Amino acid sequence: MQDLIIECLNRDTRLRPLLESIPFPIPRPASGNLFEDLLRSIVGQQLSVKAAETIFGRFMQLFPLHSPEADLLCAFPDEIFRQTGLSRQKSAYIRNAAAFFIGKPTDIESWEAQPDEAILRELTSIKGVGVWTVQMLLMFSLGRPDVFPAGDLGIQTAMSRLYGLQSNGKALHAEMVSTAETWRPYRSYACFYLWKWKDLP
Repeated sequence: MQDLIIECLNRDTRLRPLLESIPFPIPRPASGNLFEDLLRSIVGQQLSVKAAETIFGRFMQLFPLHSPEADLLCAFPDEIFRQTGLSRQKSAYIRNAAAFFIGKPTDIESWEAQPDEAILRELTSIKGVGVWTVQMLLMFSLGRPDVFPAGDLGIQTAMSRLYGLQSNGKALHAEMVSTAETWRPYRSYACFYLWKWKDLP
């Protein structure tokens, strides 16, 4: 699989030096629970990694087995959420996510048969859950190999620098999508390389 991915991405001559200098990216392990990963993502919106982990750690302690339960979560009063450090808005988004998952499977295996677009459509119907958040779940929780988060600031920065893209807004988005076509069906892995490369000293 690794050789196949590298062979595909090697078609892009701009990307090729990254493949040669950066170790093959292995995505961080997911929890195995899509609901938990979604809650972690909501908690982390617009926060530093350290602050997000602290608040999420307090949040997870609300549950007897440190595993979130949708019906229990919906029953929590707002004060409980505030004590963990969650804002009023994020508390509302978490309630929305919990209401959505009541009666639905939360384990990764139950979602694996659904195509990317169906999952994107279904999860973005939750108020407070945007396209980028679901794309991160597809890439890191469900291990989908061909996701391209064109709205990600890190990917925008890396591609603008690597490919000399000068435009912005919709024009930049169009250029990025066009460039990324070369990476199919492994656009996720191209993004893993770009994130790594962007943060190199």
